[in-house]
Amino acid sequence: MTSESTSPQVVPPLHSPKSPVWPTFPFHREGSRVWERGGVPPRDLPSEDPARARASAGPVFKGVCKQFSRSQGHGFITPENGSEDIFVHVSDIEGEYVPVEGDEVTYKMCPIPPKNQKFQAVEVVLTQLAPHTPHETWSGQVVGS
Repeated sequence: MTSESTSPQVVPPLHSPKSPVWPTFPFHREGSRVWERGGVPPRDLPSEDPARARASAGPVFKGVCKQFSRSQGHGFITPENGSEDIFVHVSDIEGEYVPVEGDEVTYKMCPIPPKNQKFQAVEVVLTQLAPHTPHETWSGQVVGS
């Protein structure tokens, strides 16, 4: 038997290639509080959606909750004037109660991107809870019967 020295082959460590385009917005993990440390110039902070800003200055409409699914996170409002139902997202509902069918609401409208052909309700406020209907708070407590 011949003894040949078999030394392990040295493999250089792998390095990721540097991206030619570096995003200007710093992507930090949630809770890093980078905004409070002053590490990000104000021009790089996320800005408010312009359509929502325009909606804030717009008129207030009245309607009735047609349907809302907490598990799906959206629903529809029937406008007081009887026009086409308006989409509403869970993040646009203000107040402590989950809307149910028959609740009277006020809202503002903004276009839905990318085509801006349809509208969604924003700044939705429940003004009158549907009578004789149990309501749930966002924390899960059931109120009424």
